Order: sequence, then structure tokens, then C-alpha cells
Amino acid sequence: MTKKINIAIDGYSSCGKGTLAKSLAKKLNYIFIDSGSMYRAVALYLLENDIPVSDVERVGSELKGIELDFKFNAQSDQFEIHLNQRNVSKRIREMDVAGIVSHVAKISEVRRFLVKMQQEIGKDKGVVMDGRDIGTVVFPEAELKIFMTASVEIRAERRYKELVQAGSDITLEEVAENLSNRDQIDSQRDDSPLTMNDDYRILDNSDLNQEEQLALALTWVEAVS
Repeated sequence: MTKKINIAIDGYSSCGKGTLAKSLAKKLNYIFIDSGSMYRAVALYLLENDIPVSDVERVGSELKGIELDFKFNAQSDQFEIHLNQRNVSKRIREMDVAGIVSHVAKISEVRRFLVKMQQEIGKDKGVVMDGRDIGTVVFPEAELKIFMTASVEIRAERRYKELVQAGSDITLEEVAENLSNRDQIDSQRDDSPLTMNDDYRILDNSDLNQEEQLALALTWVEAVS
């Protein structure tokens, strides 16, 4: 019988990490965890409670008031994140949250708080988790580590279409600027920056569709499990 493994998927914003992670989890009957949504949920909590990201001491003290859960919605066939018993899966994708989430993720207290949660989830294996530091910090011993990338132009176009379909009033230029800023912040932060090492398999999906990405990732799973 094929052993269960942990799969870490890291990479830049709007590379389709979540889409691939969900597809892999469904195919393998694994648990899918979107670590980015956890940081977004913390960012939303700060916004709704008028807690400035710059007040690091207060942010740290407020974390005890945050409860996060992932619940599977059979109707949508998706895992949805709940912040203090409220489904915030759609709300955390709005631009006010996107505008501060990278700054929130720079705060060491927040990272330690969420990494502890994530490691607890993955202790029994059979988890696919995507984010920025999954293979380097959360699951450094993950059997499969994938680093996803694509050009900024392609990523911005993908994200723009998602936001427009969701009813957001935003321009492609604004989306591209947000992604570029987040790339810079994520790559240059002092605590757990977006990076990779020799353990990663690189997946550039600039010219790959979802089916091709999944097929490639499954060959990697088979090679290590």
C-alpha cells in the first residue's frame, strides 16, 4: 500500500497553488489546507477590530482571540475557512485584506501562532498544504515539495479575472501592482521569507493548464511515496 506523505506547495501569489493543492488532495483523498487563507483570516480579524498592523505588540496579544477551523462543504466540494465560527472564505479574498496580508505575515508572533496550528494538522501525514514557507518552515521534512511560479503578467491576468467575476471594481494595473508588492514583501521579510532549496521541484505553469499541472504533480507523488 502506498504510504501517506505530506506535500508542501510554495510559490508566488496567484500561481494556482490552491487549485493544484485542492486537486491533489481530492485525487489522493488527503486533507487540503490553504495556509494563505489562515494569514488572510488573521488580517481580516485585525481589520474588523481596528487593530493596526504596525502595533505588533497589540497584534500579538490579540491572537488568543482568534479561532480558525477548516470545514468541508459538500455542496461546494470545498474546504472553507471559519474565523471564530464564521465562514469567511469569500470575505478574505477582497482587496482590503489582500492589501495588508503580506504585512501581517511579516509579524513573527503571527507566524509562530499559525505554524504551530499547521504542524499539528500535519503530524499524521496525508496533508497537502500550500503557502509561502510550507516546505522550509512548516513541513521541512515533507516528502514532496513543489515550488510554483509564473510570470507576473499571467498571474495578474488570472487574479484580475477572478476578482471581476466576484464583482470587484478594480483594474488590471492595480492587481499587477498588488502582486508585485506582495512578491517583494514575501521574498524580503526577515521571518520565513518566500524561498526554496534543493529539495523542491519547480513547476512553472505559465504555459500549463490545470490538468497538465495535476498530471505532472502526480508523477512526483508516485516517485516519492
